[in-house]
Amino acid sequence: MQTVEANGFKIPIIGLGTWELRGRDCARLVEQAIRLGYRHIDTAQMYGNEAEVGDGVRASGRRAEVMVTTKIARTNLAPHDVEHSVKESLGKLRIDEIDLLLIHWPNDRIPLAETLGAMAKLKQAGYVKQLGVSNFTVALLDEATKVSSEPLVCNQIEYHPFLDQSKVMAACKQHDIAVVAYSPIARGSAKGNEVLERIGRAHGKSAAQVSLRWLVQQDVVVIPRTSKLERLAENFAIFGFTLSDAEMAEIAGLSQAGKRIVNLAWAPAWD
Repeated sequence: MQTVEANGFKIPIIGLGTWELRGRDCARLVEQAIRLGYRHIDTAQMYGNEAEVGDGVRASGRRAEVMVTTKIARTNLAPHDVEHSVKESLGKLRIDEIDLLLIHWPNDRIPLAETLGAMAKLKQAGYVKQLGVSNFTVALLDEATKVSSEPLVCNQIEYHPFLDQSKVMAACKQHDIAVVAYSPIARGSAKGNEVLERIGRAHGKSAAQVSLRWLVQQDVVVIPRTSKLERLAENFAIFGFTLSDAEMAEIAGLSQAGKRIVNLAWAPAWD
């Protein structure tokens, strides 16, 4: 499995996003993804499915090979809540250690240094292997890297061909932080796009596969979500072809659309 390395930690370049997956279907998809070769499973406290994700990981029989990410809800970022909620996540997942723990969304009411300090203590105590953030802007990344006593290995952000993330990408590179792209096929918007469809036909691939390939060729980790077993295999089949420099540039031109899909009320002021 191809990986992206950040601050000495290797992250599998493709994972399964589990937002909106529930119950037995969630556990079944996680198990099947791992059987297909996925080694990176992403969940969050907000998703309400950590128990099912854990069931799927265990059912695969490959726990030791799989990186499990979960994310602390923005309402749990006070130090006491960080510790309590992470231990709760471990109980739901029924695993001994969270491989990668992220702040899901920044919360300007709680000092970042306090949250990251609490997360660092959990890492030092062996509850967590690595720490990271999600939905962080350039300014927040700068602050986080200054106040964190432990290295941060990723920033999970919305990123796809229709959204320019060059500023945050540059900041992540500067801090040796990996970029993990959620909504990497723009919640299905890749399908039907003339440029992506045309490039896909040239390679015998779908527009969604082209979108994912465009990201991984930038050393961006992708975590596409799907509720369909057949789509798991399609999303994983992105390593047998390469986009040309001209194709990469043409796809990058689509970002002029400025299409941000996830923009919640508590979102920071985006770059």
